[in-house]
Amino acid sequence: MRRAELFGVPRVRPWSWQAFLLGFVVVAASAALQGVCVALGAKLYFAAFLPSIFVVGLVAGAPAATFGALLAIALVWWAFMPPFFQFSALTSADADSINLFFLLAVFLIGLADLCRKTAAIVSRGGLQSSSESAATNPQ
Repeated sequence: MRRAELFGVPRVRPWSWQAFLLGFVVVAASAALQGVCVALGAKLYFAAFLPSIFVVGLVAGAPAATFGALLAIALVWWAFMPPFFQFSALTSADADSINLFFLLAVFLIGLADLCRKTAAIVSRGGLQSSSESAATNPQ
């Protein structure tokens, strides 16, 4: 039986080392993109990480996306929040940024998981209709 794919993109088995490696690589690429954005003057700490969390959740599943989100939080706190390249006490604005990213990441991971499940259903041939509807009364 063929594994479910989403528009030609192969899926990775959740909880596998490949899924977590993909999460790490995508977060690292997003960090490089975020570094370029910071060098150009952008102050949006998590802008490059939100799409990457969704992509990892879509391709590798919720566990790898959760790992990516937590890794992104630690990476942004260490590398992109002043003082740079050290952990320090968070200001209230920085804590709010982290909380907002975490909330958005939870929503994106849930959406990606729903998309994965929908792709699996579609690849199996769709939902199977039952002979009787639950809403009908057979009296």
